[in-house]
Amino acid sequence: MASGINAYQHRLAITLLAKGWQEFDDLVRTTGLPRRSVEEMLSDLGDDVQRLGTALRLDPATAEEHLATVGRPASRTDLLARIERHLADVPPPLPALDHVQATAETVLRRALWLDEHYDLGRVTVVFVGDHDLTSLAVHELREDADLAVVDVDDRVLEHIDRRSGGAILTVHADLRFGLPRAVAGKADVVFSDPPYTSEGMALFASRAIECLADPTHGRILLAYGYSSRHPTLGHRTQRALLNLGLTFEAILPGFHRYHGAQAIGSSADLYVCHPIPRARKKTKSAQAIYTHGPRSVEAGETPAPLRDALVAIAGESGERVMTAEPDWSKPLAPERGTAVALDLDGDPGPWLLRVLLAVNADRVAVLVPNAHPDLVDAAAQNSLLKLLAPKYRLRLLRSTPDNTHAVVVAEHVDAPSTARDVWTRAHARLGNVWPDAPRELADLRLIDLPRHRIVEALRRMTEE
Repeated sequence: MASGINAYQHRLAITLLAKGWQEFDDLVRTTGLPRRSVEEMLSDLGDDVQRLGTALRLDPATAEEHLATVGRPASRTDLLARIERHLADVPPPLPALDHVQATAETVLRRALWLDEHYDLGRVTVVFVGDHDLTSLAVHELREDADLAVVDVDDRVLEHIDRRSGGAILTVHADLRFGLPRAVAGKADVVFSDPPYTSEGMALFASRAIECLADPTHGRILLAYGYSSRHPTLGHRTQRALLNLGLTFEAILPGFHRYHGAQAIGSSADLYVCHPIPRARKKTKSAQAIYTHGPRSVEAGETPAPLRDALVAIAGESGERVMTAEPDWSKPLAPERGTAVALDLDGDPGPWLLRVLLAVNADRVAVLVPNAHPDLVDAAAQNSLLKLLAPKYRLRLLRSTPDNTHAVVVAEHVDAPSTARDVWTRAHARLGNVWPDAPRELADLRLIDLPRHRIVEALRRMTEE
């Protein structure tokens, strides 16, 4: 893996040795590789290294073979045009998720930089959030690259899945509630453009560390920008990253450009971070990580009268009521006769479906914004009703308890079916609970699937 992460330096070393005689000390100085790494590389090359005193070179008979192995940096060709086509119909940015669109030139620059510095044929890259579609740009550049995207926006995951033909693993998660098993401990390189609050940067960076198979040999690339008029904000965020155990291997100023974000000059830097051994330590997750919307760092708590009204609706049939946090990382199965009340006032869209998959209760009442994407029109409501029908019968109480909120009441369904068996065990490996699960889904969990994949899974089950 070391050669994959240090591909740029190894490519340079192989190129120099292929050109002719090189002094060992000059090889270290020119490539920037530690002495031990150069010694290990020479040992791996074995008899293909010729020596003359302290000078070394590759055997001319095998030099071209080694050059072909390390590859050359890619060219731009028509890659920019393909990236522009991908971005032309990317789902619109969601301000509540701090989406600001990167320029196509920036997305291209990211892909080329990754290809130049890392051997994308040997490393696994996980993108933690990818509204800018950097994963698609890398896929266009290197079809052999092993790529995965984890994102809270189901629209983005569907777009990437469709455009890549399923070649990029897409996994749903809200990082405030944990990291899906499908990407935990799997990456060599993690790329992320997080919310530019210190809380958001720390959370995304912490999850990026969890993605790494071996943190001390992995790299985390972060986009981050702050106004030169407010350097204290930059200091606060950099300190948060350092406290996680990240060292700054490089900071490339103005690497990223955006359509918008004028408060920071429509630009951000690229942070290349190298974790230290203790960087696996997790931090407590804050829910307020964004600069806009109901889960911004300035947002307040849901008013007590709204929460009280929710509890009353949950227990209106005489059940005892327990309240729960909007967290679907683990299943929740209260005792029979217990209703569950969930406050999802800060739901950006995908929480409602996931909590109803995670909770197995006789009755569930969920508070959401009246303008929730699953409630905005008849088509959205029918889609939600159909998707949860194997498990719950839903009542959608619009403008309740006030004119800016709604309550979704879910009552369990007993009718046996394959879908109900899977829907009530959403945290299980699909291959264990669905005998006919497609191969590409067998090792995943229902709770982690992008929404369009859940829809497809239900269709397959009903056709069986």
